[in-house]
Amino acid sequence: MALAIGHVLADFPLQGPFIADAKNRHADLSKYFGNDTPSGVWIHALTGHALIHAGAVWLITGSAVLGVIELVLHWIIDYLKCERWIGFNADQILHYVCKLIYAMMIYLGVYWIG
Repeated sequence: MALAIGHVLADFPLQGPFIADAKNRHADLSKYFGNDTPSGVWIHALTGHALIHAGAVWLITGSAVLGVIELVLHWIIDYLKCERWIGFNADQILHYVCKLIYAMMIYLGVYWIG
């Protein structure tokens, strides 16, 4: 339950409009930068967003390893959504499946504290 709550907090109120827009490499960011948008902003925004999620998983589970796994998986899943290879619902389902797997790993003792 705590992982689901952490996900909701990190994916909605802690994301904010700038990260929500800027993490998509196809987004028009002129409302933030005018006509001088720096290249590669999306990489920083997407990575920052994934780091927020990684931090939530690390804080909740106490496992830095699960935090790193979350960083990588959240980055990939959100990239797929931004590329429109998956939709919003699939994105959310995949994120919750990750949290379910982490909970199962903890229950079974198959994770590392670090």
